[in-house]
Amino acid sequence: MYQLDNPLRPYNWGSTTAIAELLGRTPSGGPEAELWIGAHPDSPSTVQGHGDSGTGLDELIGTDPDRTLGSPTREAFGDRLPFLMKVLAAAAPLSLQVHPSPEQAREGFDRENAASIPQDAPHRNYRDAFSKPELIFALTDFDALCGFRAPAEAAEIFTWLAGLVEQRGQARAILRSVVTDLGNPDEAAALREAFTRLLTSPDESRAAVEAVVAALDDGGAPEPSSLEGSAAATVLQLNGHHPGDPGVLVALLLNRVTLRPGQALYLPAGNVHAYLEGLGVEVMASSDNVLRGGLTTKHVDTGELLKTVEFAPLELPLLEPQSTPLGQELYCPPFDEFQLQRLELPSAFGDTAASADMPVAQNGPAVVLVVSGTIVLDSPKGDLILHRGQSAFIPANESPVMARLASDTTDTTDDDGGSTAVAFAVTVGAAGDANPGGLGPVRGRREETQP
Repeated sequence: MYQLDNPLRPYNWGSTTAIAELLGRTPSGGPEAELWIGAHPDSPSTVQGHGDSGTGLDELIGTDPDRTLGSPTREAFGDRLPFLMKVLAAAAPLSLQVHPSPEQAREGFDRENAASIPQDAPHRNYRDAFSKPELIFALTDFDALCGFRAPAEAAEIFTWLAGLVEQRGQARAILRSVVTDLGNPDEAAALREAFTRLLTSPDESRAAVEAVVAALDDGGAPEPSSLEGSAAATVLQLNGHHPGDPGVLVALLLNRVTLRPGQALYLPAGNVHAYLEGLGVEVMASSDNVLRGGLTTKHVDTGELLKTVEFAPLELPLLEPQSTPLGQELYCPPFDEFQLQRLELPSAFGDTAASADMPVAQNGPAVVLVVSGTIVLDSPKGDLILHRGQSAFIPANESPVMARLASDTTDTTDDDGGSTAVAFAVTVGAAGDANPGGLGPVRGRREETQP
């Protein structure tokens, strides 16, 4: 097992305090958006000890992929770690975005290579040949846009907006046109037409955003508990960060959801989404393929985006935890690249320390991050102590690994005054009947209906 040092990404939408407070360290003073734990070649974790100090995790894996990844992982994904774990702290909205399917990623990557577009070019869409499904586990209340609403519900919002700007011709015209688009009985066509209109008519969309914001500022905002109230809050929030961006209106075609701490959401290929605010553990396939549709200063390729989006109303894909016979709490999305385990380790009861042990789920390699308390990872090859904020890589050939509460932990107590620790572990997704997850979408509660 190898203890890791992990890079921070200082994107301007990041919180200045949330990650530092979670992991028990001093803030850097600037935005801290994402902590990356993995072997992504752009920002790999580095390895401590074992004679490999300062070595990138990608380099360590490359020296002996059969030992570090295992044959099944290599056969499925090649000689690379197929997942990336992040701690994500959004203090401002991220871009509206979508990720390609495996087939789209391969075709797009090959096409841009054939066109001799440099891989680091700002206008490049496909930086690698892999898809990028994701999962977000909320550590605080976490606001997000995720997938399309039912067209009838979106039409209700845009009808209300058109009424707000009744005397503003150009602004009213595009909003009325979107209402007409959403009235198409073919729901996929309705969403495609409305989405396309807003993105391909940027001047009209900007005018509509400005008119709607002016009307809301003049006292046109409804009660915040209503559908219109939630839409108004979304418009004002997004416009505050990206004034006049057409993505402000596109966002109203999408479900808005607030995850409570402990809830998880998964995002397959083709799902239009944007994280708005909150702290969470994010897990994704190790890829950098993002197609953006708005709320950003980065490259937007509307034509490529439209080929990638899945135009269908979405039942919110909330992911319920699965409990194994060993007592493991697993989050298993229908992806091959990864699954997430949450480990909550109470103090041992009686004289048997093993009563507090928890097996780390391992389907090949794994990474572990401690967010409270101190744990011991115990493998046949030795122990590794991890304090709050520390992390580790477990090679595929080091199994089984048990996690237990360290006897000297003092920074977290449970309701009865005993010590506890909480950690998260990511490994490759389990295959076939061994996978306790892989559930389809579960009906979630949208923000408009939450108390």
